[in-house]
Order: sequence, then C-alpha cells, then structure tokens
Amino acid sequence: MTEAIYVEIAKKAEAAHHEKRRVSVSGMLQKLGVSRTGYRSWINRKPSNTQKRQEVLKTKIETIYNDSKQNYGAPKITEKLKQSGEIIAERTVGKYMKQMGIKAQWIKPYTITTKDSDFSKKLRNILDEQFNPERPNAVWCSDITYIWTMDGFFYLTSIMDLYSRKIIAWTLSKTMEVSCVIDTVNKAKSRRNLDAPLIIHSDRGSQFVSKEYQKATAKMQRSYSKKAYPWDNACIESFHAIIKREWLNRFKILDYNHAYRLIFEYLETFYNTTRIHSHCNYMSPNNFEKLFTKTQNENLQIAG
Repeated sequence: MTEAIYVEIAKKAEAAHHEKRRVSVSGMLQKLGVSRTGYRSWINRKPSNTQKRQEVLKTKIETIYNDSKQNYGAPKITEKLKQSGEIIAERTVGKYMKQMGIKAQWIKPYTITTKDSDFSKKLRNILDEQFNPERPNAVWCSDITYIWTMDGFFYLTSIMDLYSRKIIAWTLSKTMEVSCVIDTVNKAKSRRNLDAPLIIHSDRGSQFVSKEYQKATAKMQRSYSKKAYPWDNACIESFHAIIKREWLNRFKILDYNHAYRLIFEYLETFYNTTRIHSHCNYMSPNNFEKLFTKTQNENLQIAG
C-alpha cells in the first residue's frame, strides 16, 4: 500500500465530512485491500487483558496526578501505585504519562537574591549541610521569597522543620521588615515543643542578623549559610521553588488576599498533609512526624 493511496482516502473522507455525506465503506475497503470480513472482525475485536490492564493503570495514574494538583512525575506516581499494591516500573509509568500527555511541573534554575550583611565574620555555620536530623525540632530553616502579583510584590517568610520538611510556620507580608520574620518565629515557637536544644538556620539577610531576631531566637542556636553559598539553606530554598513551580506560577495572582488564599490552600491542604516526599520515605510531612511519635511511644512502652 503506497502513501499516495492513504492520502487519497484521507482527502475523500475529509471532503465527505465537510459535505455532510456518508463515506462508502465498500469503496474504502477496496482501495485499502481489506476484506469486509476482516473489517468487521477488527470492529468487533475485544481488548486483550494487557490492553485492559494498561487502561486501568492509566486511569490510576491520571487520578494520582490530579490528586497531586498535577504535580507528581513518574517517580512519585510509581511510588503511590506501589503503595496501592500495583507492581510497575518507573519507566513504564513514564511511558504511559508521555502517551497521556501529562508531566511534572518544570522548575526554573536557582538564582541568588539575598545580599550578605556586614559582620559576616561573627556568624557561624552550625548546620554545615547536615540535612537529616534524627528528630523533629532539632533543626529549623527559615527564608524569605518574593511572590509576584498584579498588585506588586509580596513576601513569603517560611520556617521548615528539617526532620520532616514540614512548614511549621509561614507569614505573607507586604514588606520585608524584621517584624515579619519575628512573627513567623513566634508562630513556630507557639506550635512546637522547644524543650530540646534547637538550631535555627538561615541566610545572612539583614532580617536574620538583626537584634530583634537575636532576641526572638535567644534560646536557640543560630546558624547561618556561608557567604554566597546558598546550598547550606538548600531545603527551604527548594521548598520556595516548589511552591512556585507546583502551584503559584499557574495563576495570575491578583493581590495580597489572592496570594494568601493560594498559599494557604497549598500548604495546609496539600504540602504538609498529603504531598509525599522522597526524604520522608514517600510519606507526607505530617505522617512522617506521626510515625516518629508512634515509634517513640512504642520504644518507651518496651523500655518500661
């Protein structure tokens, strides 16, 4: 069968469609060299078990993808499928996603926006890229990022518990004043148990080296990233990139109230509560912390 015949048939079918008349099936089959029996067999052919399984898997992939606010890529979708009892390779999930035309959100390259303060020699880097504490409330990380809206820039200050990558406090402000950082620190302190020693890590921005910040964190060990070296604060920087990539960049944000509602929805109904994280053994931050508490209580019962 030559390509010319296919082109001719396609043209005739298109012309018939535009003229709202029926296409002669017999004529088309004769041109294609296909018997009517073979055509009927193809029409009535039932999908194989393999095809049925592929459709079931694609439906599950689409459901997981939509439940993740259309953020998960093949690795996380594969993990969620395995958690539900499916046996499937990441490569297969990736192939199906490509066929379905869905993919994870793209992330922009990191750029440094924070300026260094004047007395950097006095600031210590206690964290030193040790990103895996053994318990909650051992290390917090904090940072500020810009949120663009039609009404101008606003500023998101976040504090993350490095154990679970949970955002334990956040503040959206109209300025970058020190008071916004202090408000976020006070929120975090009111929500968490601070009996154990705590490190709080940040960059060297003016808000984090101010006297007000030092007073608010007086009972904590303050740690600072090295000058022009953002990787020390990589986890919180990564979170701010994620919230923009997975959520905020999808919207034409109108003003402060619109930005606040979007951030609240993402953090309180998805990121902390539902979104799985490879660091947390593919659990949400909340569930990862609950597992820690459960394990601690079981160990105490055994010891008692």
